[in-house]
Parts: sequence; structure tokens; C-alpha cells
Amino acid sequence: MDHNAFRGHLIVAEGTDGSGKSTAMSLLDSWLTAQGIPVYRTAWNSSSFIKPIMRHVKKKEWLSPAAFSLLHASDFYDRYHRLILPRLEAGYVVLADRWVYTAWVRDTVRGLDLPWVQSLYQGVREPDLAIYFSAPPDVAISRIKHAARELKYYESGQDISGLHDRWASFLWFQEKMRQAYLALADQGILQLFDATLSITDQQKVLRQWLRPILESYWQQSDFFQAPADDTTSSITSIKKGDF
Repeated sequence: MDHNAFRGHLIVAEGTDGSGKSTAMSLLDSWLTAQGIPVYRTAWNSSSFIKPIMRHVKKKEWLSPAAFSLLHASDFYDRYHRLILPRLEAGYVVLADRWVYTAWVRDTVRGLDLPWVQSLYQGVREPDLAIYFSAPPDVAISRIKHAARELKYYESGQDISGLHDRWASFLWFQEKMRQAYLALADQGILQLFDATLSITDQQKVLRQWLRPILESYWQQSDFFQAPADDTTSSITSIKKGDF
């Protein structure tokens, strides 16, 4: 099956926790829906079958890097075959909050070999656009604290950092991942995006990037209307925890 021959389009957002990618994808979802374009959003570690298992074992704090990697791969493939590919085949724009690059980055930072990690996702559909939301770790920390949520053990990288302070471990872990993401951007695998821009400016840039990809929708039917350039009218209020 040629996954890249599907009529739909796959847009991927990558970045460290607190980079603002989830907020940006939510706003793009609203914008595309307003144009009459069918949209489906999916997020990393969100399978209704695998996520409960993941939540349970994470509480034990004994997962090895390889076991951690395989559980996330199981979650990915459940969503990929059951939810994502059928929608791409049906012509949807799929907005993915993280893709295989999250595994490449997180798992190699945890000491696994990149070729082994990549082999888990061999043959997976390549995105039409893969964006890396670049934000310094201190900015990410500020956003997470503003959202008033607590950091978790694996999110902070405490399984590998050896640091007892969760925020210090998070800063160390996020910087390691940021460098790995930047390396992928240098290779042209990810499109580097300044995630420190204001939300309005972010949307202006992202919508410009999406326009060439979405031309096929606006040419197919009079029902799809190419949107105006104004972004402020379609950006709604952002809730405290959206980042």
C-alpha cells in the first residue's frame, strides 16, 4: 500500500513540552474547519486501548528505555492503522501532535540506538509538513508553571538524569531533546519554527506554510473557500492549560 498516495494531507507538530505546539494545532484545526476542510487531530500516547496501560505502568517508575519505547510504538500503531490512515485515505487533513520523530528524539536521548528506534516505524507515512516548534527550555518551564500543572517522572527525564529535583531534571532533559530536534531540522527532516512568537504571529506563519499544501482542497470544490489572510478574527481565547 502506498501511504503517500492518499488524498489527504498529514501535518505534524514536534517540540518539547511547553513549546506551544498543542495550542497552535488547536487553532489550525479551528481555521481549517471554518474553511469546510475535513480535519482530524491526533496526539502522541492517546490510544484508548494503550494509554490506560501506559498510565498504570508509568506510576511504577520501573520501565526500561526499551520497554518505554515499545509501549509508545504500540500506541502509535493502534492510532495509525485504526484512526489515521482511514482518514488520510478519505481526504482529511490530519493534524498530528507528535509523530515518529518524538520516538527518535526521546528514545535516543534515553540511550537507545537510532537505527533500532527507526526500524520500529519503518514504512510509516511521511508528513507533508513536519514542524519543529523551537522554544528554549526556560520558556517551556515558564509556560508549564503558568498552566499550574505538576511535572511527572518520565516527562522530567528522572529515569535517566540522576537528578532528584524534578524541575532541574526537566531542564536537563528538555535541553537534550532540543539539541536532538535541532539536529533533525539541520538535516531538513523538520521545518524549524520560532515558537517564541506571539500566538497571532505564529498563526500567520503557519497558515502561509499550509497554503500550498491546501490548494488541492480549494480547487476541488466551490464549497472549499480559500481563507483571508487575517488571523486575529479566527483566534479565540487561549485557556490557561493549552500549552
